[in-house]
Amino acid sequence: MSTAETERFGRKRQDVIHAASTLINDVGVKGMTFSDVAQAVGLNATSITYYFGRKERLVTAVYEATLDLLEQMAKEALAQPDPRARVRHFLHAHIALRRRIREGERGLVTVLAEIRTLEDEAQKPLLDHYRRVRNTVRDFFGPVDDREMKLLNTARAHTLLEAVFWWPVWSTRYSTRDFDRVEERWFDILEHGLAGRGSEWAPRPLGTQWRSAANEDPQTLDEFLRAATTLINQRGYRGASVNRIAQSLNVTKGSFYHHHNAKDDLVSSCFARSYDRMSAVQMAGIRSDGDYWVRLCNTLAELIDLQFFDDMPLLRTTALSSLPEAEREDVVLRSNRLARRFAGMLIDGITDGSVRAIDPLIASQLIMSTLNSAYEARVWAARFDEPAEAVKYYAWSLYAGMFADPPSG
Repeated sequence: MSTAETERFGRKRQDVIHAASTLINDVGVKGMTFSDVAQAVGLNATSITYYFGRKERLVTAVYEATLDLLEQMAKEALAQPDPRARVRHFLHAHIALRRRIREGERGLVTVLAEIRTLEDEAQKPLLDHYRRVRNTVRDFFGPVDDREMKLLNTARAHTLLEAVFWWPVWSTRYSTRDFDRVEERWFDILEHGLAGRGSEWAPRPLGTQWRSAANEDPQTLDEFLRAATTLINQRGYRGASVNRIAQSLNVTKGSFYHHHNAKDDLVSSCFARSYDRMSAVQMAGIRSDGDYWVRLCNTLAELIDLQFFDDMPLLRTTALSSLPEAEREDVVLRSNRLARRFAGMLIDGITDGSVRAIDPLIASQLIMSTLNSAYEARVWAARFDEPAEAVKYYAWSLYAGMFADPPSG
């Protein structure tokens, strides 16, 4: 193959990856077909096999390209002189990326939600690559001197990554002309947190009515929802098959279809139950005593604890990309309502002086991404002797900012 042919091959291969990335973001891995990719790049489906013999190889290449870009962005940020400059550089890079995508650049970032649906042989190197990205982001905050700092820096890296992953969802509400302002207000929250002067992290219990009941009959609807939610969080929408859900409960597929006509119905029910529970915690927090920081603190602590320790966690929003479009719109609408309720609590806290004067709309989305990501930190949380300490460390960046000293006591 001549140099010119090699260059043409490389460009066309990259076009195929970009087209597949766009399709995966729109319809998920299962919905992406060689025919659709071929149509997007002006080839026929057979020609795609010249570049990627099987669909799995194309999917893997798409994820590798995204992880390469994330790693490059993280390394460029790490080269900045101090933690604040690194976080600011990383944030700016993600906001600039979304600006370029709005302006027509295609296939740059693929939602990573469905990596866990791949076979172990393909999945493992991709997850290892993601861990390298996360560790690079953790290094933004400097060398680790002790266990507490390592735990805190891991939580910082995890919540920062989840925040930029959630950004494409809520960025659509802003004109690119507002992106500079969004960056300023977003970084202000990352730097200084939400709590007003004199406000402490001292959450109080809100109740247990949203907790899952232990040892339920596996035939009950709640147990189906619990099993499905856990499997979707662990393996993604495509990886949580009807067979796996039924096997986890030791029941037949017939029992599944007794409760739901189709898997999409079950996922919608999982989202509805998760949002019902989150809403119930929010309302209990609003009704609790104290200023609005105290009420928000109570709410955040309860929801993070649910994600860390309850048998039925809240469903991660990563399942969104695989839902049918009409159902996806309903789920996003309800998620936005919950975010607006957090924004309302923040506004009330700013009014009574217990919350800093921050942009409540941006802050509410950072809260949503932090709560969404907490499920992935269950192994991290298990390293603490006391559940409340795990919750405090994870929430510390929301409370005091990403550069504050570790919590004491």
